[in-house]
Amino acid sequence: MNNIIEIVSSPWPWWIAGPAIALLMFALIYFGNSFGFSANFRTICSMFGAGKSCDFFDFDWKKQTWNLVFAIGAILGGFIASQYLSSGDAIALSEKTITELQGYGLENPGADIVPMSIFSFESLFTLKGLIFIVLGGFCVGFGTRYAGGCTSGHAISGLSDLQPASLIAVIGFFIGGLTITYFILPLILPA
Repeated sequence: MNNIIEIVSSPWPWWIAGPAIALLMFALIYFGNSFGFSANFRTICSMFGAGKSCDFFDFDWKKQTWNLVFAIGAILGGFIASQYLSSGDAIALSEKTITELQGYGLENPGADIVPMSIFSFESLFTLKGLIFIVLGGFCVGFGTRYAGGCTSGHAISGLSDLQPASLIAVIGFFIGGLTITYFILPLILPA
């Protein structure tokens, strides 16, 4: 039993995970579906009757049940992995990354998946917490809707389907991520 837990809890190498994702994408394209995690928000709103007051939510949500099941599986899988398959060790970060994050004022970088000094209920009521959690969450939600999908939908499914709009969106995601990382975070984190 310990051998099975050890195999499951260690990261899969790229040569297993990459082809598995590719096979999944080919199957989705073959069956006429496209993958995108953020599409579940529209499905959930439609399930609860939002289509009666807004045309955007007026569609046959039952055809998207498979995507909703995937989202539930991802949430349950994340819970199982963190609660039962995680070793409890700190996240392996390079010394350079740890030093940089400490320079930004983060305590114990790598001790948790996210810095608890920023992403906790207590920090929600601070200026830094409002910027990261509320404003950041709004920007991600608005950006996802404005771009017509999330990073998983565009980068995995859209690029697999050779959609030019997905290529443009993915380039935008990278530019935005690099801009935030190198120009915005150094201004916000030490505050």
